[in-house]
Amino acid sequence: MAERIKITLCYAPSPVPILYALEVDEGTTIGQAIEISGILQEAPEINLVTMPVGIYGKKKTLDTVLRARDRIEIYRPLIADPKDARRRRAKKSS
Repeated sequence: MAERIKITLCYAPSPVPILYALEVDEGTTIGQAIEISGILQEAPEINLVTMPVGIYGKKKTLDTVLRARDRIEIYRPLIADPKDARRRRAKKSS
């Protein structure tokens, strides 16, 4: 029997993030953990084909094997280009 590891899954569609604390088998991938969590039913707007995922802010693929205490993050598309937003703020302040 595979050893179990504890991980966290995070998705922030609004100011209040959705967080899951999960216990999965060692050797579980990011994609498998997302499926197991049930978040795809709670947040049907999640599209794993177009939305990147990562662990602690570093982009990863769905077949990345998890380690104990990893935090899976599902990233939303950016609403505005950060460089353009910074330029607009700089123009306003000058």
